[in-house]
Amino acid sequence: MIINIPRNSDFSIHNIPFGIFSTQDRSKRVGIAIGDQILDLLEWSKAGYGEVDSSYFDQEVLNPLIKLGKKITNQLRSDVQDWLNQDASMYNKYSSLFVNQMDATMHLPVEIGDYTDFYSSIEHATNVGKMFRDPENALLPNWRHLPVGYHGRASSIVVSGTPIKRPFGQVFDSDNNTPKYQASEKLDFELEMGFIIGKENTLGNPISVDEAEEYIFGMVLFNDWSARDIQKWEYVPLGPFLGKNFASSMSPWVVTMEALEPYRVEAPKQEPQVLQYLQSDRSRNIDIKLEVELETSSGSKTTLCKSNFKYMYWDQAQQLAHHTVNGCNVRVGDLLASGTISGHTPESYGSMLEISWGGKKPITLLDGSTRSFIENGDTITMKAYSENNGVRVGFGEVLGNII
Repeated sequence: MIINIPRNSDFSIHNIPFGIFSTQDRSKRVGIAIGDQILDLLEWSKAGYGEVDSSYFDQEVLNPLIKLGKKITNQLRSDVQDWLNQDASMYNKYSSLFVNQMDATMHLPVEIGDYTDFYSSIEHATNVGKMFRDPENALLPNWRHLPVGYHGRASSIVVSGTPIKRPFGQVFDSDNNTPKYQASEKLDFELEMGFIIGKENTLGNPISVDEAEEYIFGMVLFNDWSARDIQKWEYVPLGPFLGKNFASSMSPWVVTMEALEPYRVEAPKQEPQVLQYLQSDRSRNIDIKLEVELETSSGSKTTLCKSNFKYMYWDQAQQLAHHTVNGCNVRVGDLLASGTISGHTPESYGSMLEISWGGKKPITLLDGSTRSFIENGDTITMKAYSENNGVRVGFGEVLGNII
């Protein structure tokens, strides 16, 4: 292989994820992560490699490249893999086509026209229902029948590493039985995966569950920051608003669905049987290992949870089929997120709301300090990867520091 790929790298030759990067001497452009390097696809194409016109790589977002379709982008991935498999002695000849990831600035990879967030983990929904409604009947009557979702705010989605400002808003003062305006005291993370739309349907034409993944280009790691006290006061009757739309953080590399194909696993059984338009014989869950770490302002790091995307009750194909069943159209670059991913045990809960059980059970960090929710100066880092028989495909990380 032309370059050395560190052991356990998320960006193996089996991955080939797409992103947008820049350096001091290179404008924003399309790149591929490989090991700890970035292959500059603009320079690679100009050097005569691949069949895609170089203009598609001289872009500040991936949308034009994605619009070419999976036939083109899959061939591009294959061409890059074949090219990388040359002997290592060729690196000196091609070194100018690579950039060290440490020397690059990563940017939001797509122009996101619309963003929808789902609520698709039965463990998470059950935990929230137990805390806020009825411990014996935690799930609302519709939850097992459809992928619950809401339309979020695309403009406040930021790339990993962007500082997150603590939001202000209305919270309910139970002592005085009245709302008050203040900074959120219950700032939380939500461990999620998102997927990027890669093909458009026309208004009035639903996407079937069996063809849904033809419309999904790839996936990202996603942190949907949440202000729980603002959310609790406002969400009845129309759902999340200011408690969610102040910021969401997204990983810079988009991992294609084709790269994730070897990691398919059986999905949880859906009971009762879902309606016909949500039924499919194919298992679309994916074994993606997830981890969340909190770093305090002093530098102390504590792992908060380890979960897995395979736990999801509603998969991404069902989410997209339901999203469009009424004829809603989706566009290239649209983002749909999974909702908080929680597992069966407290160690796999994907939010501080669950980990501290609404603040009633504060956790002790490795430096001895405690947390119920996230404090100023804390940095939340999420990581995600799939691995099978020593072959690893990962997402890198998404992080945000609270200011």
